[in-house]
Amino acid sequence: MTDSPDTASQDQVNQDLANQDLAADAPGLPGLAAAAQSARPAASAAGYRVLARKYRPRNFDDLIGQEAMVRTLSNAFETGRIPQAWMLTGVRGVGKTTTARILARGLNYETPDGSGGPTIHLTQPGVHCQQIIDGAHIDVMEIDAASNNGVDNIRQLNDSVRYAPVSARYKVYIVDEVHMLSTGAFNAFLKTLEEPPPHAKFIFATTEIRKVPVTILSRCQRFDLRRVQAPVLAMHLARICDAEKVTAEDEALAQIARAAEGSVRDSLSLLDQAIAHGAGHVSAETVRAMLGLADRGRIIDLFEAVMRGDLPASLGQLQEQYDAGADPAVVMSELASFTHLVTRLKLVPDAAKDPSLTEAERTRGADLAGKLSLRALSRAWQMLLKALPEVQDSFRPLAAAEMALVRLAHASDLPTPDEALRMLRDSAPSGGAGPIIGVGHGGGAPQAMAHAVGQTTGYAGSDRGGGFGGDGGGAPRAATTALASGAMQLVSSQPAPAMAAPAEPAPKAAPAVRIARFEDLVALAGDKRDIGLKVALERDVRLVRFEDGVIEFALAENGNRHLASELSGRLQEWTGRRWVVAISSQTGEDTIQQRRATAKAERHSDAAAHPLVRAVLDRFPGAQIVDVIDVRPTGEEEDGDNADAPFADEGDGEFDD
Repeated sequence: MTDSPDTASQDQVNQDLANQDLAADAPGLPGLAAAAQSARPAASAAGYRVLARKYRPRNFDDLIGQEAMVRTLSNAFETGRIPQAWMLTGVRGVGKTTTARILARGLNYETPDGSGGPTIHLTQPGVHCQQIIDGAHIDVMEIDAASNNGVDNIRQLNDSVRYAPVSARYKVYIVDEVHMLSTGAFNAFLKTLEEPPPHAKFIFATTEIRKVPVTILSRCQRFDLRRVQAPVLAMHLARICDAEKVTAEDEALAQIARAAEGSVRDSLSLLDQAIAHGAGHVSAETVRAMLGLADRGRIIDLFEAVMRGDLPASLGQLQEQYDAGADPAVVMSELASFTHLVTRLKLVPDAAKDPSLTEAERTRGADLAGKLSLRALSRAWQMLLKALPEVQDSFRPLAAAEMALVRLAHASDLPTPDEALRMLRDSAPSGGAGPIIGVGHGGGAPQAMAHAVGQTTGYAGSDRGGGFGGDGGGAPRAATTALASGAMQLVSSQPAPAMAAPAEPAPKAAPAVRIARFEDLVALAGDKRDIGLKVALERDVRLVRFEDGVIEFALAENGNRHLASELSGRLQEWTGRRWVVAISSQTGEDTIQQRRATAKAERHSDAAAHPLVRAVLDRFPGAQIVDVIDVRPTGEEEDGDNADAPFADEGDGEFDD
């Protein structure tokens, strides 16, 4: 100030006091310790500023997690390749508006002696820096596009662009939430944005980049601000806690960083709330109570109990967490999150070095990753993912969560579909097994099998299957015992458990019938007057494998999903034996109906190629071959020595004019 205190206006004095308050209350990250010492120990409620504003970055060095953008801007400023417009996009709270202000400060950086130029090195305050940071500079205009989204607003902006800046080097227009502009406003902006005057720069910020027209995007240099990773965010929160002289547990900061989902502003708001909630001490228990989270250690205990198939312990632990105030939907979400963590630890063991993980997650998660199969984890993830919306939308969320745990626990000791089919095949030659209907594991398996196998998860000691702490043989102990006794029965048409009670032996048919090939089975169905089954066998069955006692086939499109069950019952009734009937994911041969259609088409083609038939078709335009009948003696091969005999010997052709 150049005026003496006695001649200064009251407004100027008030402004000086306000600037002093801002300097003491908004230190910026580089001077955290000094700012903490100079801050007033007992600030009034009216003078308190939330952490998200108090520790807003003031220069590019303060930005965290945006190294790629800072490097690009640094090179552009040093080489003088400064564009006329930037587009900053990213999720809420990653620093789009803050980055825009820092960018405006860098564009207009000027030292008190009048030197300096555009730069990203802003360690020393410049002439215009404080006013730009405070949002009070006359040449740096911040526009909220949510409330100024009309054509008239953009016309006013276009008019003001023509005038030179008052005191700064550039007139900078920061347009926040630019995607809220109307179509007419965007169109009115195009010409100015493409050819602005040299003294004008535009910085746009948006969370919905897809709503911005490509005509606008093509005129801007785009920067995608990344979500800040949880470890980086946790370290940032720890620095702020040190500056605020607040004690905070590492686990509590890790929980806040995870809950913020990469948003710095959200993390600071949560930290502010946690400090108030814990009266100056941020503990993991305080954060859990504040966010309604379940204890991570209890989540791991619940996960282990469920995957062991221990339902009493699982339901009891869920009830305890519910009584402690945990939301059932949050518990299911945390279970899914831990399942994902164990899967990552199994695939990428170095993921255990993540500093945001607790010691329990790191050690117990790695131990579980060694015991569980990848297939078991992926099945558990799918079941939890489907259960989460059920719990969220249910009017009884606790009951819905309990039923989801029941499904998970029952699926934990069941074989996967391909394991079940393999075990059933191995047990088939031993005889005495009940009617076995399996479905191969693959994209073509019918939905009924998903119920029959109970959406098996197979909690395994290896990738091939096996129980939790099992024998490593690949099959759950219960399934192995059932197969050994010949009592395992999978019914694909009923949503029943994969392992059923021993079936009553069916009476043998008399006399016994032996079926040598699939065509004999189709003929037998015709002899037994089971026309529906005969038609289904001809139309829906794409044969993959046929042996005595074993049939494996793929279903044709829109085929009868219950065909395997029906065929197994008929075979037991007709032959007096139990057959393995399996639906495979392989393509299989053409159906009998398709082979007949192909043969008929070939006969018609051969007939149409015969000289006599061609002459008739030429003589009678519009005539068509309706059918070709073979009148050769029984037993003569179609492709034998008489293949070139006159057409009259091969069959009569019927024509339709």
